[in-house]
Amino acid sequence: MAESVIIIGSGPAGLTAALYAARAQLEPLVFVGNMVGGQAATSSEIENYPGFPEGITGPELGQLFQKQAERFGARLEFDAVTGVDLSARPFKVVAYGGEYEAQALIIATGSSPRKLGVPGEKEFAGRGVSYCATCDGFFYRDKEIVMVGGGDAAVEEAMFLTRFASKVHLVHRRDRLRAEPYMQERAFRNEKIEFIWDTVVDEIVGEQAVTGVRLRNVKTGAERLHPVQGVFIAIGHTPNTGFLGGQVALDERGYILTDDRARTNVPGVYAAGDVQDWRYRQVATSVGDGCRAAMEVEHYIAELEDRVYPGKVGA
Repeated sequence: MAESVIIIGSGPAGLTAALYAARAQLEPLVFVGNMVGGQAATSSEIENYPGFPEGITGPELGQLFQKQAERFGARLEFDAVTGVDLSARPFKVVAYGGEYEAQALIIATGSSPRKLGVPGEKEFAGRGVSYCATCDGFFYRDKEIVMVGGGDAAVEEAMFLTRFASKVHLVHRRDRLRAEPYMQERAFRNEKIEFIWDTVVDEIVGEQAVTGVRLRNVKTGAERLHPVQGVFIAIGHTPNTGFLGGQVALDERGYILTDDRARTNVPGVYAAGDVQDWRYRQVATSVGDGCRAAMEVEHYIAELEDRVYPGKVGA
């Protein structure tokens, strides 16, 4: 028997959608993916989500989202979706553990860290190259490391890494940061952070583990080998849409196109969170997206079952 709704992804958008769908007694099935909480779960501290005036860690917030969704009957499947068939309803969802069917889908798969694409990056992944400061920072106690990037994530993670590293060299291809002003001020005051401007990483070098990076100044062309024991990368994200196989319309960046009601170009398929939001990428906006998508699904399922649903969306 087909599920009423399957939610793909368990970040803030997916779990909020699960909460609302569960309260509507749709008994949603949620595919967790890589980790409960999504990318938000990799954040060392979230200070701008309402209701937590002292801040909260990403993993803690993800666990609270999960607990609340499960309280109302959401079911979490600790598996990852590898493909879908949207050619007919019920839609087919293929995961490592088997195949499933659903009358409606909410895609909340988020995005993944963008790679530098330089020699040594793939070879030293997990051996000195990391995309998650909160996951791996502990292993770099009293070591010198490089953080690549200039946005909010890079600056936040650089500051977090100063808890462990003896020195964090923040490498940015421009001559100024893109992070929020208040974050920049905190970073500039941190004596453990050194800024290397107008510079890119051309290669990550080492033997059994990372021993350095080859840097190039984009203005002068000057190159040098900079010794470090770790490289953290925070240069943006790529939406996780590969499993869709081109069956849903995407924009030029690869993000799912939705209207103001979270609908994709495929009736019955909705999208929420960072998989369709390249601009804001906040926990708060993802929560709103998940709420919107689930409410739309409630009405969609009611119409399929020829049921009256109060407060028709869009009426």
